[in-house]
Amino acid sequence: MAAVRGAKGQSRTAPVASAPSQRFFRPTWAEVDLQALLLNQRRFRARLGRGTKVMFVVKGDAYGHGAVPLARWTQEQKGADWLGVSSVEEGVALREAGVRLPILVLGSLYPFETFLAGVQYQLTPTVASLEGVQRLAEVARRVGRPVRCHLKLDTGMGRIGMGWPSGLAVAKSVVATDGVEFEGVYTHLSCAESDPEFTRMQLKRFKAALSDMARAGIRVRLRHAANSAAALGCPASRFDLVRPGLALYGLFGKGFTPVLTLKTRLVYLKTVQAGTPIGYGASFRTRRRSRIATLPIGYADGMPRLLSNRGRVLVHGQECPIVGMISMDMTMIDVTDVPAARVGDEGVLIGASGRSRVGFEDWAAWSKTIPYETATRLGPRVPRVYLQ
Repeated sequence: MAAVRGAKGQSRTAPVASAPSQRFFRPTWAEVDLQALLLNQRRFRARLGRGTKVMFVVKGDAYGHGAVPLARWTQEQKGADWLGVSSVEEGVALREAGVRLPILVLGSLYPFETFLAGVQYQLTPTVASLEGVQRLAEVARRVGRPVRCHLKLDTGMGRIGMGWPSGLAVAKSVVATDGVEFEGVYTHLSCAESDPEFTRMQLKRFKAALSDMARAGIRVRLRHAANSAAALGCPASRFDLVRPGLALYGLFGKGFTPVLTLKTRLVYLKTVQAGTPIGYGASFRTRRRSRIATLPIGYADGMPRLLSNRGRVLVHGQECPIVGMISMDMTMIDVTDVPAARVGDEGVLIGASGRSRVGFEDWAAWSKTIPYETATRLGPRVPRVYLQ
């Protein structure tokens, strides 16, 4: 990566944009700090017991951070042992970008014809039915080589996965089927961050299933259940592999640094009198003589519209309230209390400025949702700039 000269001649690393060119014309962008990601990965691994592998979950375009650049960086820096995606399409995009790490497709594959595409791109599918095992065997015969799979068990999530003991028949089928290798078995903990008792119940069910398989002579190399919350807060959930997402992006747990900063610039500034309506529906009227700045970002970029009249944007380290309804492409903020604000100044929507900080967790609280949703909603028309 090329170095550029900053103030006083110091050398610094040039940013790398996700687009073919680093140029973007609308002054709204997201900076993704790859070094912060690597530090989070190392800190997370240090919290685990010896021998526990890490699957970095990069579904949903790496929670809005950009799956291809983060996966390639993780591979280069040996930040994780596996990657987790939700669909064959997500896995194919990584393979075509040169990612060679093992990739587990966490979603249930249907129609079953998608097994073929997944296997052709050396993705590891999840199976959760006898028919799925049979179709995977057909794919193995077609490609002329064994294919690996992981069996999904439902211990209380109620989404996909085999119940128990019916799941034992599927496990036995995998072992008995030529061309199919039983590499892993896993479950999903639904309340790891909120209900320790329910989590213990799920782990008890999972361990009982593992014991039943062992008595049946079934051995698997990878057993996994834990997401970020479980891996950090419940050591009994770690088994052979853990599947963190939020913690590695710096969105969960103490000691982890947020990886993404969302920035824009003030593109218009005006002074209005008290009582002036702002935005669609005149949902906000100024209570005093005010300076209102317009930002070139809106709900088409992934800003929750529920941030209208309740969110904050940082300008010169000060919190400036969002006023009026957020538009598709623009947002207004009140900069009356920031007299130094000028057109062209930076506004931080996610990240730090001075001693102040706004995070995806704040967006989630203001819009009454969860950080997962606010992060993954960040749209593709916001350029990602990757900082090394």
